[in-house]
Amino acid sequence: MNPFSIFLLLLIIVPVIEIYFLIQVGTVIGAFSTIVLILLTAVLGAYLFRVQGLTTVQRVQASLSRGEIPAVELIEGALLLVSGALLLTPGFVTDLIGFLCLIPSLRNHVARFILESQFIAQAPFQGNESYQQAHREDTLDDNVIEGEFKREDEPVTDKKDH
Repeated sequence: MNPFSIFLLLLIIVPVIEIYFLIQVGTVIGAFSTIVLILLTAVLGAYLFRVQGLTTVQRVQASLSRGEIPAVELIEGALLLVSGALLLTPGFVTDLIGFLCLIPSLRNHVARFILESQFIAQAPFQGNESYQQAHREDTLDDNVIEGEFKREDEPVTDKKDH
């Protein structure tokens, strides 16, 4: 199944599930209480999203200042963006998934899992030293052409005048 089909399926199934749970919760606690609960989870989620986002940005800056690539932090940032979108979407299922993405230890495990997955591990941008070394050795001998160049748009000056 291609990603577009999965996205289309989620676009249809998630609202149906959300409507079902909104109706079920509304019959138990009432319509007004359900609306207040949805607004409360949105406000709480936005606050937690802000706090976690700022913490992640600080961790990215600390990694960069140490000269490290903040790969885990960047993936955590993407997970936080997904979390924020889910928390602002009205519904209980999306809120649950959004709140789960806000748990730092769980988000860290998911980010590390994504980094260690075969999809990322095989990508040439991974930064794997053995891949870069092997790739560098293969390409240096075949693709390097040494030479000099001169820009045609610059005026030629005689070096004896200076």
